[in-house]
Amino acid sequence: MSLDDLPPLRNTLAAAGISAKKSFGQHFLLDLNITRKLARLAGVSAGETVIEVGPGPGGLTRALLEAGAHVVAIEKDARFIPLLEELGAHAPGQLEVIHGDALTAALPAGAPIVANLPYNVGTPLLIGWLTGPLRPRSMTLMFQKEVAQRIVAAPGSKDYGRLSVLTQALCEAKIVMELPARAFTPPPKVASAVVQLAPRLDRPSDTIVEQLQRLTAGAFGQRRKMLRSSLKPLGGEALCAAVGIEPSLRAEDVTVAQYLMMAGQPLILPTTPTVSSPP
Repeated sequence: MSLDDLPPLRNTLAAAGISAKKSFGQHFLLDLNITRKLARLAGVSAGETVIEVGPGPGGLTRALLEAGAHVVAIEKDARFIPLLEELGAHAPGQLEVIHGDALTAALPAGAPIVANLPYNVGTPLLIGWLTGPLRPRSMTLMFQKEVAQRIVAAPGSKDYGRLSVLTQALCEAKIVMELPARAFTPPPKVASAVVQLAPRLDRPSDTIVEQLQRLTAGAFGQRRKMLRSSLKPLGGEALCAAVGIEPSLRAEDVTVAQYLMMAGQPLILPTTPTVSSPP
């Protein structure tokens, strides 16, 4: 048996009687020409361990296996486990399937992540990978296009927000491919885009990353307010003055470098829990 012996993905889904679950944010990428392009963009090397999240019926998984990768695939939906195990039988020793939730699962540190992420958990997964201990070598991830635009947005734009700052402080990020809704089964209501993220060599310390999360939660949680007001619980005007930032600026007008400068300063830590804004 080899990967070439496998039937088309649509046939595999039909034979198993499986359709997408809206509750899991599933939209399947069944075109192997697209999944192979995605694997090429990720720069996957033969013999390299790669993490894939939400493989579903295994379209991207096939492409990664064809590239010679050892794939660690984590899938929450039990319906797909037999299909993925059958796929692994056609590439002996290359596929490890984990039935679990990527938000909590133990994954191999340092491995690149290549994934068509479920729409409903894409942002929390990215934040967790950026700020947690996993430290992937690279990430090539498909999101809703609007989320991808927020990741790469520049200061002063409508898309610039907490997700932009956290991502760009820790990675070089660029959109490398866009896909229309019709490329997926079933078609979502929005277009999608692939973002490639390479960790910065000058990654801030864990302490600064923690401070940055507090700052961006405060600033963008009240983005219509000036920094002197939105960051008042963390130092407000004194914090801005310490790094030469005008306290009348609003959150979207502050650059990533300026947020990092503020994160390097002592913050007034709240004595009561605060509610963080979504990225």
